[in-house]
Amino acid sequence: MTTTTTAYTARPLSAQVLRELRTRDDAGRAPVPVTDEEGGAPLRCCLRRGEPGERIALVSYAPLRRWAAGTGVDPGAYDEQGPVFIHAGDCPGPAAGAALPFTNAHRTVRRYSAAGRILGGRLVEDEAGTRAAFAEAFADPEVALVHVRAVEYGCFLYEVRGT
Repeated sequence: MTTTTTAYTARPLSAQVLRELRTRDDAGRAPVPVTDEEGGAPLRCCLRRGEPGERIALVSYAPLRRWAAGTGVDPGAYDEQGPVFIHAGDCPGPAAGAALPFTNAHRTVRRYSAAGRILGGRLVEDEAGTRAAFAEAFADPEVALVHVRAVEYGCFLYEVRGT
């Protein structure tokens, strides 16, 4: 018997997007760096929680708009922007071989088509549920990517694309 395991990779914000957001965010505002005194902010640049004392910025980010611009589709009414935390300066990105981030709470895995339309979503509670939601999503040939979002605020956490 052969078992196939599919690896899903959380995609942090790219270096180019981070450079742009550190100058002007997707709402057209200049970021305001602050020192995260307590730590714990979910950083989208390196896909981990911030440490106390790190310099971070809360910026507006439009994940589907940026993906759509790169693929030539119009996300229509699904184009939305919201707040994300990033390091105020350069960071090394996610650690090599890091586990899926931010899986220790309720999350929504939202599926999108290649035309940029929502195809559905699923509420997950942990890493096993997140992986199962990815497998379910990418078993559908219409799914091009998924967004993982925080339930409590609806914030974008990261993207996973089909292979």
